[in-house]
Amino acid sequence: MTVVRPVAFYAPLKSPNHPLPSGDRTMARLLMKAFGRAGFAPQLASELRTLDKTGDRQRQEGLRQESTEEASRLIAHYEGLPDEQRPCLWFTYHVYYKAPDWIGPQVADALGIPYVVAEGSRAAKRAGGPWALGHEGAEAALDRAGAILVMTAHDREALEAGRPQHQALIDFPPFIDVQDWPGSSARSDDEADPCLLTVAMMREGDKLASYRILAAALHNLRHLPWTLDVVGDGEARHKVERLFAPLAPRVRLHGRIDSKADLKALYEAADLFVWPAVNEAYGMVLLEAQAFRCAVVAGAYGGVASVVKHGKTGLLTPPGSIAGFADAVGHLLQDREMRHRLGFAASRFVRQERDLDRAAERLRDALRPLTDGARP
Repeated sequence: MTVVRPVAFYAPLKSPNHPLPSGDRTMARLLMKAFGRAGFAPQLASELRTLDKTGDRQRQEGLRQESTEEASRLIAHYEGLPDEQRPCLWFTYHVYYKAPDWIGPQVADALGIPYVVAEGSRAAKRAGGPWALGHEGAEAALDRAGAILVMTAHDREALEAGRPQHQALIDFPPFIDVQDWPGSSARSDDEADPCLLTVAMMREGDKLASYRILAAALHNLRHLPWTLDVVGDGEARHKVERLFAPLAPRVRLHGRIDSKADLKALYEAADLFVWPAVNEAYGMVLLEAQAFRCAVVAGAYGGVASVVKHGKTGLLTPPGSIAGFADAVGHLLQDREMRHRLGFAASRFVRQERDLDRAAERLRDALRPLTDGARP
C-alpha cells in the first residue's frame, strides 16, 4: 500500500486562503494541488503573513518575533504527533526580502526534515536598506534550503551566484490546471474587429504603470479596428477609467470577475491578450490566456519570458516601451494568420508542458529523493 506522506506548506507572502485574488494566491493553491497529485498530503502549516511593503524596521522585527513564536508552537504540535503524521518535508512558496520565511527553517531544524523553497529570489542590493532585516531573513532561509525550485530563468542567475554547496537548484516552471476551467472549449473565428483582452488588478504602482502603457499604446493604434475588454478592480479603478476614457466606446470595463466560466468565455472570445507586465514575476494570466488559444503581447519584464515564448506563442516587447508595445499589437492586429498560428501554439505549449499533471511529475521527481533520504 502506498503511504501518503504529509508535507508542511507555507506561503509567507500570501496564504492560499487569502480573500483577494492574485497570481501569488493562485500559484500557492496550484502547488498544493500538485502536491496531492504527486502523492503527498500538503497541510497548510501557518497563515502568518510576513509581508512588509514599506520597509518598516519595527514591523519587520515584530513579524520576526511572531514567526519565532509560531515556529515554537508548530514544533510542539508536530513533536506531539505520531511519526507517520509528522511532515516529511517543509515547503515554502515565494521567499524574498519583503516576505521572508522565519518559521520554516526553525521547524525543519527541530524536526530534522528537509527544507525546500519554490520561487525564491535573492536581492543583494537590499542588504543595507530599509528592508535589511527582511533581506537577512530571506537570505538565511534560502541558504538553509536543501533545494530551491526555480520558476523562472530571471531568478536563476542570482540563485546560482548565492548557492551554497549543499543546495540543488531545480527548474520548475509556472503552470496552471486547465481541467479546473469548466465547460468545453469553443472559439469563434469570425471576421469581427479583433478583440483584445487584459486581466489585472487595478492597484497603484506597477499595475497602474502597466495600464498607462497599455492605454498610451492603444491610443497610438486608434486608426486600426479593435475592441478591448478589461477585467479587474481595485483602489486605482478611477485612474484606470480616466486612462481609457478617450478610447470609449471601444473599451469595456467588466470589473472583478470571480466566475471561471465567465472569465474563460472572455479568454475564448479574445483574439489577443495584451499586458505590459511592469515588474511582473511571470504572470499567471498569461498562461491562462494561452491555454485558450489566445496569443499574447507582453512586456519582457522579470520572468515573463518563462511563460510566453517570443515569436512562438506571443510577442515580448522592450520593458516600459509604449512604442514597442504598440508596434507589436499593431502587427498582430493586421496579421490574422499570425495571430491564429501563435494562438494554436500557445494552447499546445500550456496544455502539454505547463499543466498540473506535468507539474506534479516535476514535483515528485524533485522531492522524492529528499523525502527518501537522498539528494536530488
